[in-house]
Amino acid sequence: MNPLIMIPARMAATRLPDKPLAEIGGKPMIVRAYESALNSGLPVVVAAGDQAIVDAIVDIGGQAILTDPDLPSGSDRIRAALEAIDPDGQYDAVINLQGDMPFADPGLATACAALLHGEPSCDIATLVAPEADASDRTNPDVVKAVLALEAGERHGKALYFTRSTLYGDAPVWRHIGIYGYRREALLRFCAAPPSPLEKREKLEQLRALEMGLAIWAAVIAEAPLSVDNPDDLAAARAAA
Repeated sequence: MNPLIMIPARMAATRLPDKPLAEIGGKPMIVRAYESALNSGLPVVVAAGDQAIVDAIVDIGGQAILTDPDLPSGSDRIRAALEAIDPDGQYDAVINLQGDMPFADPGLATACAALLHGEPSCDIATLVAPEADASDRTNPDVVKAVLALEAGERHGKALYFTRSTLYGDAPVWRHIGIYGYRREALLRFCAAPPSPLEKREKLEQLRALEMGLAIWAAVIAEAPLSVDNPDDLAAARAAA
C-alpha cells in the first residue's frame, strides 16, 4: 500500500477556541502533532480549515492544504485535501491523525497502516486502549469499542462503538480517534449522509458500520494525551 498521513485541524473549537495554535513548550500544538507524525516515515499533510493553521505549518517547511472551513467533520476535511493534492489517486490509503494529540507516538499511524495491509477485509483501521480506570465504563465521554477479540489477541473486528456502559466481566476497550482508511472507503463514507445510529450516539464511525464497511482495531498500550479543554492543555504544557 501507499499511505499518507493527514491531520485535520480548524480553529473553531467550542471548548478551547484557537486550539491548533495553542502554545505547548514554545510550539503551536498543530506543529507538534505534525512533527511527531513525520517521525513515522510517511508523508504528512495538514488539512486546515483556516489560513492561520496553513501558515503555522508552512513556516516550518511543512505541507498544508486550506479546505472549506464549513466542512462538517475531520473526515470530510481530509477527503477534500486528498482530492486537492492527489487527484490521480497515487495514495491508496489515508491515516487520519488528530491535531489535538501533540505527543502521539508515530507508531500509531504505522499500526493503522499495517492493519490495512495485513487484513484484506479491513476497510477502516483504528486503535483501542485498555480502560484507564473503572470510571471509564460509565463515562459517556469515553467511547467504548465492542470487538470480536479473544484473550491475548492484538487486533480484531469492531462490531460496535458506544458511549453507554457495557455489560459483563470482560475488558473494556477505549476507542482512540485515529483512523486508517482505504481510499475507496473514505470516499464512500464521506458521500453517505449521517446514519440513524451515528446521530443517536454522536459517533460517525457508526455510519461506516451501518454502510457495511469493515472496521478493524489494533490494541495499543495506552491512550495518548488528547487536548480537549483548558485542563488538558495545562497537562500538555506540563508534559512538554
